[in-house]
Amino acid sequence: MENSFNISSSPHIRSKVTSGNIMLMVVIALLPATAFGVYNFGLPALIMMVSTTAAAVLTEYIYEKLMHKKVTIGDFSAVVTGMLLGLNMPPTAPWWMGALGSVFAILIVKQLFGGLGQNFMNPALGARCFLLLSFTGPMTSFVYDGVTGPTPLSYVKSGALDQVNTMDMLIGTIPGTIGETSVIAIIIGAIFLILMGVIDLRIPGTYIVTFVIFVGIFGHVAHPEIGFFDPTYLTAHLCGGGLMLGAWFMATDYVTSPITKKGQYLYGICLGVLTGLFRIFGGSAEGVSYAIIISNLLVPLIERVTLPKPFGKGGEK
Repeated sequence: MENSFNISSSPHIRSKVTSGNIMLMVVIALLPATAFGVYNFGLPALIMMVSTTAAAVLTEYIYEKLMHKKVTIGDFSAVVTGMLLGLNMPPTAPWWMGALGSVFAILIVKQLFGGLGQNFMNPALGARCFLLLSFTGPMTSFVYDGVTGPTPLSYVKSGALDQVNTMDMLIGTIPGTIGETSVIAIIIGAIFLILMGVIDLRIPGTYIVTFVIFVGIFGHVAHPEIGFFDPTYLTAHLCGGGLMLGAWFMATDYVTSPITKKGQYLYGICLGVLTGLFRIFGGSAEGVSYAIIISNLLVPLIERVTLPKPFGKGGEK
């Protein structure tokens, strides 16, 4: 016989979609938020984005070379990690801090656990929390138009809604991290990912709806002067901080989110409840990063509970 056959175990379904294709589409989807962040904050934002992305790619390359492993920088996963970390950084933070965060994300959170597909939490968020704990001052200091001041979400936390302009929060002309300020830019990228079939609405939709319900009910407990489901209060929470960036680009990470449909809904509910708890009853105005990381750690349990039972005799144990 002249014909040769490839023998492999099931499943036998083949797809032309690769990790590199998916990550490249995520990079493209992040460009609107990146472009607006650079426009909004200027050269410091551009320097931060370049430093975090370059450090992530370089760290992955050097580690894999030293360990005699296949170099995987061509799959764009390190680029995505660097961009996400940069978008979560204040533009006034020194560039070396962002680079250090990228080294932590790639080396500690990703590579030491086996590389792409093996990390137990989102590398960019793990690095952001590492930087928040290590350099709290620079990571929580925000300057806009040369003026240092609180973010709109800080005003929301204190109940000073008269200091909040929700239209500015929607457009992005407010202080904050490089990529979290413009909801419009984030949604443009999210729509692209949905149209390309990279993500769906299960996780981000459940996350946002659960968060709205939680804040609508318990926001009145923290601020009695605010009514139940106050539209201004809810809009400010939705547009403020890293909720939108986290919901569409980090909570949907394939590696650290459930693969079962029921698990994805349960995961979204956990995210919404935890974010609401941190924002309303916690000491900080934010809470998205910690909510996603904690939910990442719960994914094995969520999948165990929601895994479909095998059909037929002997399936039940």
